[in-house]
Amino acid sequence: MKTELLYGKDGLTINLPDKAFIIEPKNLPRLENEKENLLEAIRNPIGTRSLKEQVKATDTVAIVISDITRPTPNHILVPLLIEELDHVPLENFVIINGTGTHRDQTREEFIEMLGEWAVNNIRIINNQCHDKDTHVNLGKSEFGCDIYLNKEYVEADFRIVTGFIEPHFFAGFSGGPKGIMPGIAGIETILTFHNARMIGDPLSTWGNMVNNPVQDMTREINSLCKPDFMLNVTLNREKEITSVFAGELYEAHDKGCAFAKEHAMFQCEERFDVVITSNSGYPLDQNLYQAVKGMSAAHKIVKEGGSIIIASECSDGLPNHGNYAKIFDMADTPQELLDLINHPEFEMFDQWQVQKQAVIQVWADVYVYSQLSDEQIKATMLNPTTDIEKTIDQLKKKYGDDMTVAVLPLGPLTIPYVEEKTPVQ
Repeated sequence: MKTELLYGKDGLTINLPDKAFIIEPKNLPRLENEKENLLEAIRNPIGTRSLKEQVKATDTVAIVISDITRPTPNHILVPLLIEELDHVPLENFVIINGTGTHRDQTREEFIEMLGEWAVNNIRIINNQCHDKDTHVNLGKSEFGCDIYLNKEYVEADFRIVTGFIEPHFFAGFSGGPKGIMPGIAGIETILTFHNARMIGDPLSTWGNMVNNPVQDMTREINSLCKPDFMLNVTLNREKEITSVFAGELYEAHDKGCAFAKEHAMFQCEERFDVVITSNSGYPLDQNLYQAVKGMSAAHKIVKEGGSIIIASECSDGLPNHGNYAKIFDMADTPQELLDLINHPEFEMFDQWQVQKQAVIQVWADVYVYSQLSDEQIKATMLNPTTDIEKTIDQLKKKYGDDMTVAVLPLGPLTIPYVEEKTPVQ
């Protein structure tokens, strides 16, 4: 039996055991009359007035976008927003790239993300989380840190956030308020948002919005300097728009999350010996740091002591920026990493991704198929594989002829789960 995993830009076809269980979200068609549907949503939004009648010609307008690791179709959304606000001079707009702790984007990457017209006509900035001079302190969070948000966003007369909604491995769902926090926050605020206690909370998980501390904190911070308008979409396997959610931040986002949950989450009766997953292909599978999301989706349904095989191209390396790779040099085993990160005095940005990965590694073995070298993969305590089918055959010797296999061709675009009395963290 053959199936195609989302991998890079071209995909990856693999042969599977005949009894492999393939898990995918409900296949939703591309939204017909895309521009008309987007304009309809912008002009008749959820919980607020139309975009155009809210913005004065003299207003400065900040549009926050997600960075290049996300497939948000901002080449469609952003020009449409600006076209709808044609009474506002182009020099009054600023596009803020919500990098969080990720690297800056280049001009070429902005053209890929936004289109050449936007890059040539609109001022674009990368959020600089480490530069306090580019942020404003909005006070103290109930979660124990000072709140820093991008200064140009805070000082704009009108604020818009774009994004796309899918289940998220510790915020419950992406999109909505997450575009602002952590997208355009300062490093001090991000470190608290992603600290070991927040990430380790069992309620900080895929698809959960109830008493999820990560989602609660992003909504608290958004409420202090709320976007005046949200434009989010959902996407299918081909990264095509399937639905639009525009309007008041919380109400529109909640409706989008309910839609995504209905179509992306899949209940399984039991766990599997082996789970094969992707990381949703390009752009999410550009580095191993992001591939933790695909591992985490597989973790939801793999048996304790089982095996995860992830196909993630990693064209951008581990990456070579940030602290993700460095933290693995600080311990010898995944459990030692967890002990280190959970120590009250430990604080280093990118620790959250290592924490999530280490939790998975304590539970199951993880094999990585990618463009990375064996040495790079082993340095992160993972197992390299250059042939997924051979690895499946080798695992059959470990688990026997009755080995059960599940496949997530779309990676974390599908979130499987098993109802259990005691949640697995």
